[in-house]
Amino acid sequence: MSASATPSRHADLTPVTLDRRDGPFGEVVLRERGEHFEIIANGCFLMDTADGRSERLLIDVALAALPPARPAPSVLVGGLGVGFSLVRAAGQERWGRIVVAEREPAIVEWHLRGPLDRISGAALADPRTGILRTDLVEHLRTTTERYDALCLDIDNGPEWTVTEDNGSLYSPSGLAVCREHLTPGGVLAIWSAQPSESFEHALRAAGFEGVRTEEVVVARGVPDVVHLALRTA
Repeated sequence: MSASATPSRHADLTPVTLDRRDGPFGEVVLRERGEHFEIIANGCFLMDTADGRSERLLIDVALAALPPARPAPSVLVGGLGVGFSLVRAAGQERWGRIVVAEREPAIVEWHLRGPLDRISGAALADPRTGILRTDLVEHLRTTTERYDALCLDIDNGPEWTVTEDNGSLYSPSGLAVCREHLTPGGVLAIWSAQPSESFEHALRAAGFEGVRTEEVVVARGVPDVVHLALRTA
């Protein structure tokens, strides 16, 4: 869900609240701390712009895992966040259609007409990009669309969800829905603030192959990771 699951090294600076709104899932706040932005939901730190390596990795590993001969693959990015994943995808010419699902109206507005425009403005203006103002889990339950890649970053991981309803995404039925909405040879990539062997087992049990975990090297503490899985048939 974030460039870092914990506040950045700039935490000693005093944050300035830029906007505070009551959204459909509670209070959401945009803060500026030094040169970086932070998003806080219901008093819980979610993400900031201090790093972003793992959010970019989410896109990179998905693209690299796709069959090399597949032209203009489509990607569904689950969660707009601070925009790092979208910007990475838009910066890669190989992607065809880039769809972003974001359920928090405030976050979308901060990108379209607010301070986060300076991060994502060019990516949102890319003709390949489309924004779905909807809950990712609900979209996957109801859409008939299939994608070549699902790059999902809506929680701090399968075992650390932002809201209770998100837990269904990582259940056997939720993973089955993800697999159903991938094209053959498609890739599921899920961001997490920590590795999870049990989630790797769950992916294999759901029929995915090539399951592996890519870690972002950190100087100390638990690394952010991307869980990667393939639909081979």
